[in-house]
Order: sequence, then C-alpha cells, then structure tokens
Amino acid sequence: MSPDPVAFIRANTQAKPVPHAPEIVLHVADEAVPLWSKTEEELERDGLPPPFWAFAWVGGQALARYLLDHPETVAGRRVLDVGAGSGLVAIAAMKAGAASVVAADLDPFALAAIGLNAAANGVSVEVCGEDRIGSALEAIDVVLVGDLFYERDIAARLIAWLETAAASGAEVLIGDPGRSYLPRERLAALAEYAVPVTRELEDSEIKRTTVWRLAPPATL
Repeated sequence: MSPDPVAFIRANTQAKPVPHAPEIVLHVADEAVPLWSKTEEELERDGLPPPFWAFAWVGGQALARYLLDHPETVAGRRVLDVGAGSGLVAIAAMKAGAASVVAADLDPFALAAIGLNAAANGVSVEVCGEDRIGSALEAIDVVLVGDLFYERDIAARLIAWLETAAASGAEVLIGDPGRSYLPRERLAALAEYAVPVTRELEDSEIKRTTVWRLAPPATL
C-alpha cells in the first residue's frame, strides 16, 4: 500500500522559516540522505528522485527574495513555477500579489508538499503534476525557474522552451547559483544575493546566487 504523501511529509519534516525569505515557512527536512532512503523504503521502490521538495534550494530562495522585494514583477499576473519542488517560488509569487500561480512538478511528494506549504502560508496555489516543459503558455504571463540547470538534458529542453516563451511575450525569471548548464550568455542579471545553505546540499554555507531574466534574443 502506498504511503499518504501528506502524512509522510508531516512526519518527516518541520515547518521552518526560509533563511533568505523568512516571510515564508516551509516543511523541510534536516538531512537529505536519510529522508531519501526512507522515501524509497516507504514506497518499496529504488531509484526515486531526490527529495528536492524537502529543502529550500538557493536558486529558489534567491528568486523568492526577488519577488518579495519586487512585487511589481508578478502583481496581477498569471504565473507558472516550473519544477516547483517545495513550492517556495510559487508561494512568494502569490504573496507578491500574483493573480494566480500554477506550481508544476512531476514528483507526487512535491505536489503534496506544495499544497501543505501553500496552506501554511495562507495562499492558494494550483498544483500541476504534468511535465510543462514544451507546453503551450497561452494563459501564462510569467514563467519562474528556480535551480533547474543542473542536468544537461533537462537544461537543453528547458532553455529551448523558455526562449519560445520569452519570444511570445512571457516574462522569464531564473534563480540560479551558476549550475553547470546555466546558459549565462543568454541571460541578463537582475540581482545577486548571498544565500545561506547547508553544506549537505552545497559546497559552502553561503552561496552567491543570481536572479536572471531571459530576454527575447533581439533585446539581449
């Protein structure tokens, strides 16, 4: 019998303020590897994705901080958070006054975490379990991406889709500390932050992280 993701998250995380965006509270884990192993045991299945939903990653923290400090970026607009994980960026967008936010992720535990975290912060976020990379964006004004350029194939699919979105008029914002496959040459920096993070997730306790804008090719 599959475990209840909501019950699992409640039992294995604690609600804590986000270090770089303390206005937001997330259900987070103290350690990654034990939680990952426990998730596999509960589901009786090996090879599950890491529990990205259980941590406030630096790219998401920087992007959340930017939205909270610059609410005009999303105020009154329809927003899509891709690879939403914990829902941190989606929640920040709602707190900044977005008209609506869709948080998309393929991990069913992430979908449950997004719902829990949105409720803990008193906002409403639409949860989507579909792969939105490559999808049409007729009803979206802003696309938000926190820390997704860590793997070559995902990055290649993602940037091609984001460029199409930007060319069609959507605002595309990316929070990223300089992952291996971040296409810096196609981006314009908007803000840089020193984001606190645990050494279990990164190579330092403070990570310099940038919020970028992907502009249509003709305007970069």
